[in-house]
Amino acid sequence: MSIVAPALILLIFFGIQSGLYFYGRTVAIQSAREGVSLVRLAQDEAQARDLAPAAEVKAEDFAVAVGRESLLDPVAVADYDAVRGVVEVRVTGRVITLVPGLDLEVSEVASGQVERFEGDR
Repeated sequence: MSIVAPALILLIFFGIQSGLYFYGRTVAIQSAREGVSLVRLAQDEAQARDLAPAAEVKAEDFAVAVGRESLLDPVAVADYDAVRGVVEVRVTGRVITLVPGLDLEVSEVASGQVERFEGDR
């Protein structure tokens, strides 16, 4: 029993840590999607530059609200590629760990085409 019990506890900790890591990744990608949904409304590069800080704040706030303590110190960075008409938001953060000294970092990117609104022809 003295050999099996520590191995079983280690297996349980590994399972919990895996769940925390994948939950942190899910929070990061969903936060990035929240930011993309805001910047996609920009019709030109100047408007995208104006919306980027608000999208970054929105993504970080979402990560804090949903992730609580599973995704620590989330940082969002929005980027607009005018040539391709694509918006990207990258969210990075650290995942809470059960093992002291273990530092797991998550970085997820969401992108989407800019929505173009045109009048009737």
